[in-house]
Amino acid sequence: MAIALSAPRATELKPRIVVFGIGGAGGNAVNNMIEAGLEGVEFVVANTDAQQLSFSKTDRRIQLGVQVTQGLGAGAHPEVGMSAAEESIPEIGEHL
Repeated sequence: MAIALSAPRATELKPRIVVFGIGGAGGNAVNNMIEAGLEGVEFVVANTDAQQLSFSKTDRRIQLGVQVTQGLGAGAHPEVGMSAAEESIPEIGEHL
């Protein structure tokens, strides 16, 4: 008795890679990867600071905590950043 096996096509095996750049440093890292021509990767940036977010080279942007920070940075206060991220969980999930 023969067993019918089939190998998946190469396109079915391709992983989905999403790089999230968080904050100013993460946004700079994503911009550097895009400038270097990194392929096969989706880029998303997230920041509380609306002005910094506008400098991103990717169109996939998440402004974190609009209600918490009103578009300003977290001011190096981790608890503000955490509250901003928690406010934006639904939008973050859309990019995963």
